[in-house]
Amino acid sequence: MNSRFWQERNVFLTGHTGFKGAWLSLLLHRLGAFTHGYSKDIPTSPSLYELADLSSLVSSSVKGDVRDFQTLKKSLKASKASVVVHMAAQSLVRDSYDDPIATYDTNVMGTVNLLQAVRSCPTVEAVVIVTSDKCYENKEWIWPYRESDRMGGHDPYSNSKGCAELVTDSFRNSFFSDSKTAVASARAGNVIGGGDFANNRLLPDFFRAYAEDQTLEIRSPNSVRPWQHVLEPLSGYLNLAERLATDGQPYAQGWNFGPTNDDSKSVGWIVEQLADRMKGLQYRINQAPQPHEASMLKLDSSKAHDRLSWYPRWPLEICLERIASWQEAWKSEKDMQKYSLGQVDQYLETRSVREAE
Repeated sequence: MNSRFWQERNVFLTGHTGFKGAWLSLLLHRLGAFTHGYSKDIPTSPSLYELADLSSLVSSSVKGDVRDFQTLKKSLKASKASVVVHMAAQSLVRDSYDDPIATYDTNVMGTVNLLQAVRSCPTVEAVVIVTSDKCYENKEWIWPYRESDRMGGHDPYSNSKGCAELVTDSFRNSFFSDSKTAVASARAGNVIGGGDFANNRLLPDFFRAYAEDQTLEIRSPNSVRPWQHVLEPLSGYLNLAERLATDGQPYAQGWNFGPTNDDSKSVGWIVEQLADRMKGLQYRINQAPQPHEASMLKLDSSKAHDRLSWYPRWPLEICLERIASWQEAWKSEKDMQKYSLGQVDQYLETRSVREAE
């Protein structure tokens, strides 16, 4: 990432109060950008957004739903943004089974509304639509998914993200192919990091069980996921946005930002590693029938390596150490804005796995 590019640049960020959005707000602040946030609410309590006092760092914040087209359009125009990163979403697989209508409405029509709003905003040069590694039609094979693989998704959440990819592709071809505005989509791995307090996610469930001296219930210990610290894909999104703004349409495509193949590990492996670091946790496998989730998922990020020179910086073991230390700092009532920005600085100062070779 080129800090000179981001210095005093207006960025419109949907979902800025969520876990990934809060970390991206921290990263943008450190790079000197002006972040204009748009979110329906603060999704968890506690939340990284509040613990790190991000309202003092963002340039503006609008409480709005991406399903509300008029408010979204008005807020985007007011931001005078040259870069748009769309992250607002219903982001949980299990919640999508409980409320599929809201999931599709937010993840699909929210993307439609955002792209339609961009069409009437002349300041925008680059748009990154963030979807998910689960957007692919999962065949439960051992090979990582590439950007050319078919969109799909079994559960409503995964399928809605595949639909968001198709929407992005349609708008790009129909309205932005000859435009000064370049539109791309980005698919990350399973992001983890300090400050995630969502329900039905492995690490937040782990830390809740540990803090409350409860037994952690593991649903799918053998499921393999492409785990990565949240800052890894966020750096990829900004790298991509730079290329879209400076070089335009050649980069207006779908992109994977996943970990190295060695960091695609099972749920059970993650739990064992954390349990070794934080003694005393008890866990057991929940044998009850569960809603369907893919058991094998990996991403091929070779295109981002080759064309964007983007590579991960923190191996999974380091990532888990950073998460555990963030959790301990919060429990010790440290200044979490300062501590979180310190982790951003640590990340920016770390050489990528390619540079370290």
